[in-house]
Amino acid sequence: MSNKRLTVRQIAEIANVSIATVSRVSRGTGQVSPETRERVLRVIEEHGYRPNQLGRALAEQKHGAVAIVFPGLAGPYFSELIQGFEYEAMETGASVHIVGTHRRAAADDDVLAMSARVDGIAVHGGTIKEETLRRLAADVPVVVLAGRPLDGIPAVRADNSRVAELTRHLLVDHGYRRLAFVGNPDGSPDVTDRWEAFRQGHRDARVPAPKTPVKIGLQQSDGVIAAGELFERANPPRAIVCANDETALGVLIGALGRGLKIPGDVAITGFDDVAMSSLVQPGLTTIRQPIRELGAVTARLLLSGLGEPGAVMDTVLATELVLRGSCGCR
Repeated sequence: MSNKRLTVRQIAEIANVSIATVSRVSRGTGQVSPETRERVLRVIEEHGYRPNQLGRALAEQKHGAVAIVFPGLAGPYFSELIQGFEYEAMETGASVHIVGTHRRAAADDDVLAMSARVDGIAVHGGTIKEETLRRLAADVPVVVLAGRPLDGIPAVRADNSRVAELTRHLLVDHGYRRLAFVGNPDGSPDVTDRWEAFRQGHRDARVPAPKTPVKIGLQQSDGVIAAGELFERANPPRAIVCANDETALGVLIGALGRGLKIPGDVAITGFDDVAMSSLVQPGLTTIRQPIRELGAVTARLLLSGLGEPGAVMDTVLATELVLRGSCGCR
C-alpha cells in the first residue's frame, strides 16, 4: 500500500477509467462491468484510496452539485474559467451552478443561502466580503479562485508577478518613460497584485512609478474611456500597462481613433492573452495566463483535494510574457 494518499482523479488515471466510475465502484452502486470493477478495486486497495468528505457527499447524492460565483459573467475571461471548471465537475457527475453577482447589494446573502443547495462553492476573489467568505466556509467546502488563501480556505490563482518583468521590459529594453497603469485594484486581488508588480518593475529599473493607477473597470468600453482620459493629459503616457486584455484592446481602439500610432506614439500591453490579442494589428503584447486551467484546477481541488492531508492551500499557476508589436517588439 502506498503511503501517499491519492485523489479520485489519480485513481481513475491509474485504473484507466473515468472519475465517475471510481465513484460508483467505491460506493458500490451503478452499472460497472465485473472486469472494470475488479480492476478499480485492485487499484483502490493497492493505493489505500479513501473518498474525501466532499467526494463522499457527492457519492451519496447529498446535492450532487457545486457552484462557482463571479462578480460578473461578461467577456472571454469568465467564459474560459467556466469551461474549465464545468468540464472537471461534469467528469464527477456533479452539476454546476454558475452565479454572477453583478455587485448586487444582496449578493453576499444570496451566496450564503446557496450553501444549503450545493456541496461546495468556488468564489472568485473580491466577489464577496471576507467575513462572508469565512461564514460560507463554515457551512460548505470553499475554494477561492483568482485570490489569496484566507484562514484555511484554499486558493487557486495565476502568477501576477510577471507584470514586473513586463514593466522592466518597457522601461529598460525600450527606454519608455511616463508609464501608466489602467485598472482598479479596489476589491480585486488580481488587479491589486498586478498594480504592485507594476510598481516593483519601476523599482527594479530605478525609475519613479506613478503614484496612482487609472481606476477603471475591466471591460473593453472601460479601456476606451481610459484612453480619453490619458490622451487628454498635457503629458500623455508613452506606454500603458493594462490590467487585462479587454481593457488594453479598448485603449488601443481609443488611441487609433485619435490617429495615434502604436507603438510609435504609445505602447499598449495587457494581461490574459485572449484570442483577439494575437489578431489585432499590431498584435497585443500581454501576459498569458492559463485561464481554463485555473477553472479546472479549482474544480479538481474542490471535488477531489479539499481536506486531503497535506493539501496545498495556495496553488499558483505559471504565466508567460508574450511579446508582440504593440510594445515595439518585432
